[in-house]
Amino acid sequence: MLVYLLKFGASWILPPGIFVLLLIALSVKLFRIDRKLSIAVLFVTLIFYLLCTSLVAERLMGWLEELHTPPAQIESSGADIIVLLGGGAISQVPDVDGVGALCASPANRLLTAVRLQRILNVPILVSGGQVYSDSGAEAEISARVLKSLGVPADKILTETKSVNTTQNARYSAQILRERSFTKPVLVTSAFHMNRAMLNFNLCGFEPTAYPTDFTVAHNPTFHYTKLRPQAEALLLNVTVMQELLRTFITEIFKI
Repeated sequence: MLVYLLKFGASWILPPGIFVLLLIALSVKLFRIDRKLSIAVLFVTLIFYLLCTSLVAERLMGWLEELHTPPAQIESSGADIIVLLGGGAISQVPDVDGVGALCASPANRLLTAVRLQRILNVPILVSGGQVYSDSGAEAEISARVLKSLGVPADKILTETKSVNTTQNARYSAQILRERSFTKPVLVTSAFHMNRAMLNFNLCGFEPTAYPTDFTVAHNPTFHYTKLRPQAEALLLNVTVMQELLRTFITEIFKI
């Protein structure tokens, strides 16, 4: 119990909790000067505080991650290729068998793809280029890691030009058509799957969704520490809002 209390208390003296307290203090100070402005500041503070809580983050992220679920029997999907989407890589850092490493999310995606490849015995198409001048070449790094994990070189294809989800789908679709693949299994983070599926659908493919890299538990339970403000919770909520905005833009402009 003491550990939980210490965590709860510490959250209010560190960002973003300290900013919530400062905004509340500002609202109180403004109340004597301009009540409408004070109420407006308090309302914005409440929204900001809620977005910083795990209580809200777990519900919103959980909803997004549950839009697609992995098939119970992937063996019966008839899949002829696994499409693995990149999600970030770091260049010029030491790795076990070379230089350059995947970030956490794409590393989780890759592990799922490897396990699926062993079940299905089909090729893996890794999609992802070098997004920034100082970031890693995602598909190339992923291909190296796949080989080190035992995936045969002749079972690995790479798409190295894409820098976003729209291009992941577009350039991957070109390779799929060129090589006559028709039933891909799409592997990406659960929060990213809905937008990824939309982009592949726009490119004429209906892949089997295999979401991975889940960030929250299904059916989360309540604990009072989930009411403490946390930067991690704010990041999850911002991620959800980004995905919703980008999905909306994709649906409207088909890009």
